[in-house]
Amino acid sequence: MAPVAALALRTDVAQAVSIDGLAVAVGGLTRAELVDRLRGRGVGLNAHAETLLAHPVFDGSASARTVVFAERSVAELGFPEGAGLSRILAAARQRGLLLCPLDTAPYLRLALLGQSGSTDSALSVGRAPHGSLTVASEPISADDEYPKGFYLRVVDGQPWLRGYRCDDEHRWAPEDRMVFATA
Repeated sequence: MAPVAALALRTDVAQAVSIDGLAVAVGGLTRAELVDRLRGRGVGLNAHAETLLAHPVFDGSASARTVVFAERSVAELGFPEGAGLSRILAAARQRGLLLCPLDTAPYLRLALLGQSGSTDSALSVGRAPHGSLTVASEPISADDEYPKGFYLRVVDGQPWLRGYRCDDEHRWAPEDRMVFATA
């Protein structure tokens, strides 16, 4: 049976509220099934997302497990002036938040098809796009040229699952939103 969001979400209405407490079934699909599901729901993928989706973590079709999410801004994690990724992830762990497994983001994207659209449809370089949700996960490579993880964004009505690259010198803005696991 295909995984579904554990909470009923309306995908026809833009979401402008926090996702704290949202429970989503993660796993249970092969890579091909997952990519087909994303494309079938109109989700765009950038080249970095495609690179991440090629990672071995997406090889299996492990049983679905439930992941419960919490959303926090960089400022809420104790950085009113912003911070680098390693400091943000460490602060989240100190607050009892968990990093999401890499395979979490595509399933969260499918559960949040009604995410609010970005007010800025231009590509963002060097900053998180307005309205985006970065799914906090452990980087799978120390190479700064390899994507670090995924973020979710809606542009001109189209939901996107995008991969991003950054080094630890990159300063995330205080208003940037990140998604963590709680269970």
